Amino acid sequence: FHAGYQRVRGIDLGYLQIGGTQMFALAQVLSDLFKDIPRATISRKMETLKIKSRRCDPAELRTLKAINSVPTGAVKCSLISKADLEALCTSCKSLGPRP
Repeated sequence: FHAGYQRVRGIDLGYLQIGGTQMFALAQVLSDLFKDIPRATISRKMETLKIKSRRCDPAELRTLKAINSVPTGAVKCSLISKADLEALCTSCKSLGPRP
């Protein structure tokens, strides 16, 4: 896999390219993209949209720390795909302040 940055709604999010799919750190998505929306609301949206996150392996976690997508003290991290992130963004447009 390799890492990079993708601008999503005006915010640069770090991602890992895994098996041809861009995977974003859920922690960074919640803290940077949806900081004004309660986590419980995001969790409900993810359930409704049937978005599944997957746990990082240690190498992926180290890489995300290296590109500052997750805090250096993080011991675990979940990833969601770009398609799921886009669906979540679309679903959450009506919530929180607009950029």
